[in-house]
Amino acid sequence: MNVYGAVILVVLLAEYALSAVSSTLNLRSLHPAVPREFDGVFDATTYARSQEYTRTRTRFGLIHGGINLMLVLAFWQLGGFEWWDQRWRSAGYGPTETGLLYIGSLGLLSAIAGLPFRLYSTFVIEERYGFNRTRWYTFVTDLLKGLVLAILLGGSLLTAILWLFEWAEALAWLWCWLAASSFLLIVQLVAPTVILPFFNKFTRLESGELHEALLRYARNTQFPLTGIFVVDGSRRSSKANAFFAGIGRQKRIGLFDTLVRNYTVAELVAVVAHEIGHYKKWHIWKGLAVGIAHMGVIFFVMSLCLNEEGLFEAFHISEMSVYAGLLFFSLLFTPVELALSVLVNAASRRNEFEADAFAVRTTGSAKPLISALKKLSGNNLANLTPHPFHAFLYYSHPPVLQRIAALRAFAAED
Repeated sequence: MNVYGAVILVVLLAEYALSAVSSTLNLRSLHPAVPREFDGVFDATTYARSQEYTRTRTRFGLIHGGINLMLVLAFWQLGGFEWWDQRWRSAGYGPTETGLLYIGSLGLLSAIAGLPFRLYSTFVIEERYGFNRTRWYTFVTDLLKGLVLAILLGGSLLTAILWLFEWAEALAWLWCWLAASSFLLIVQLVAPTVILPFFNKFTRLESGELHEALLRYARNTQFPLTGIFVVDGSRRSSKANAFFAGIGRQKRIGLFDTLVRNYTVAELVAVVAHEIGHYKKWHIWKGLAVGIAHMGVIFFVMSLCLNEEGLFEAFHISEMSVYAGLLFFSLLFTPVELALSVLVNAASRRNEFEADAFAVRTTGSAKPLISALKKLSGNNLANLTPHPFHAFLYYSHPPVLQRIAALRAFAAED
């Protein structure tokens, strides 16, 4: 094993070890007593159940990650990457077509290997804790739809990247960056009207007290409220959620039907105010800018590594290729990706605080949003006391107790 192989091996093992350490710390931080803030929301039984749910999901994640790591290492050390490469090369296709088949088929194998875990997660764990509403028909059709999107969207982008690296040579990274950035913007434009409805039914919010309250709030904040939709989230899970998607005229706010049914008008207005806060604070555009800059870094560094013979030798590959280089570089880049993800999560948590503050200022009260957050935490059996290190690494939203404390501080300032 050469230097590249040793580095990648250490990186993969270290990444899993880091996950195991943070998960262990997270489990040890579970407090036996219900936090005072949640008195009346969590009774002792529900709180104990939420902690058991956290333990179950954490242990399942560690087992899944461990088995996935062992499969990757076994495939690597047994020469699987070289054997798979030679099978597709022998088919006689061009480099772009061969690369699509090589990477696509490995992705399919990975998905098949992960399918038992996905089934267990949905139909055993989520079922055990009363969340699962997914029927087998929905589960299968979701898999097929995901496959179709992966082929159409992922295949299109991968084709462009492989072709550009073959054609543009030294400036390939720049052309790939431009192509991927354009692709990202197009996806953001079509996601609310094409991609998301491919999986869920979006129904415009009907006239009534909630509709009128939201219109009134939108007028007060000068937000063009043209896209408030109820999403049939209950078809898959009893968990509640809300989201903001899209850019330009295609932006939409989605409220899960489980949210609309079980929350008061004031709470729902506060939730929508939070989502509008993301728009007003330019979080969507800032996220796109960060994502585009991120891709530029990846493509530039990748261009420096694709001709390194040692990278291919590490995986026992006898013939160098762009497509294999892309795959191996993704493993080599793992620690940088982890560091970037930590930074992105930190920015996301800051954005959540900003959106919360916007909701408080524009609704005039922190109480409805605090109430909604408490209900969400109770209904979703959320971990109320995550370890700070675990939250630092993996949380895109601040822990709920921190959010509530910040909301009270925002209200006090006003």
